[in-house]
Amino acid sequence: MNAPLTIKAKAPSQEHERGLLRFITAGSVDDGKSTLIGRLLFDSKGIFADQMDAISRAKHKRTVGDTIDLSLLTDGLEAEREQGITIDVAYRYFATPKRKFIIADTPGHEQYTRNMVTGASTADAVIILVDVSKVKFDDAGRAELLIQTKRHSTIAHLLQIEHVIVAVNKMDLVDYDRSVYDRIITAYEEFAQQLGLKDIRPIPLSALAGDNVVTRSEKMPWYEGPTLIELLESLSVYEESHDDPFRFPVQLVARHGGHQAKDFRGYMGRVEAGKVHVGDKLTVQPGGQSATVKEILTFDGSLDVAVAGQSVTLLLNEYVDISRGDMLVAAEAPATLLKTVNADICWLSEEPLEMRRKYWLKHTTRQVAAKVAKIDSLLDINTQERHAGDSVTLNGIARVAINVQQPLAADGYDRIRSTGSFILIDEVTHQTVAAGMIRLD
Repeated sequence: MNAPLTIKAKAPSQEHERGLLRFITAGSVDDGKSTLIGRLLFDSKGIFADQMDAISRAKHKRTVGDTIDLSLLTDGLEAEREQGITIDVAYRYFATPKRKFIIADTPGHEQYTRNMVTGASTADAVIILVDVSKVKFDDAGRAELLIQTKRHSTIAHLLQIEHVIVAVNKMDLVDYDRSVYDRIITAYEEFAQQLGLKDIRPIPLSALAGDNVVTRSEKMPWYEGPTLIELLESLSVYEESHDDPFRFPVQLVARHGGHQAKDFRGYMGRVEAGKVHVGDKLTVQPGGQSATVKEILTFDGSLDVAVAGQSVTLLLNEYVDISRGDMLVAAEAPATLLKTVNADICWLSEEPLEMRRKYWLKHTTRQVAAKVAKIDSLLDINTQERHAGDSVTLNGIARVAINVQQPLAADGYDRIRSTGSFILIDEVTHQTVAAGMIRLD
């Protein structure tokens, strides 16, 4: 859940102006996620000649004749190529004159939903692919969404991904029929309203043929919106974390070798939220000591201010007891100290949640012993209703209460994602079993 963000130590404003956008593709099996990313890379000149040569000679090609199988650009594992499915999250980078992109191609199989959660945890936008050929219609002509479409949309909502693009793919299989597209989008908008998703951007396309991906399709003159690449280039990604209260989980306490006369004690880490100036008053949590920033150091020298995303070393005027796992916060807006963590979790393990079992809770740089005290409710993906349950199984989503051995300084996930998220680790197997979003309301 706490994957590294892009470091912006030298010039954070340049990265913001350049407009880095992280997005993922999500959908059911064979909806065309890998092909769509391959098409984006191919049409935007984001692949090299040797890559093209490699996929043109691939033995597991799934296209007819000399047509290039663009999905092989992201399906890197041999098992993925053999089965024609995506198993692991594949990250790809490309850029247009207007923006840089980091794409995460995530699996469609329900059993790999945990991989989708990993890819979605740092995303600014999600492309929910809907395979038009798989959608069923009832007697009244209403579209019935697939369960994976609902599942991935629910995860996008829980993880608070800002932008949701609904890409109705394989329009060529229904002769680019507008009425089919309209009925699918109507069904999705009804579900999105029930779910609470707000920024929905629908688009009809064919990833295989390239319709409305990078170039506008002449076969769908009824669609007057932007192409997919134009839409991705236009999405706003405002660094709200710069306006949040200062949060700095300590990763390492740096000392000199002991042979120098001048003592040096620096606290190394990454600014997860807000900003800090030399002279700012801070509080150490969970201890509660007060301190003042003396100096902000980077590899390139001292700074007057550090902002979210930068990795720095903080020197303080006071000698206070600070260790890895503590968090330096704005004195006027501290985090909430929790001994019981209420959270939504997505269960990632094939072994179900065991109430009597002991876990480690990993939150920012802090790891504490934890035990699930209560399962408040389980979420039904189809109906979006919550019901009682005594266990959580693979890919299940539940609201739980977790008791921790030592207090955590945390924020609600809806306020600050990096300090409102955590993972649960099995104490015996050391496997990550759940990803969690802290709820304070």
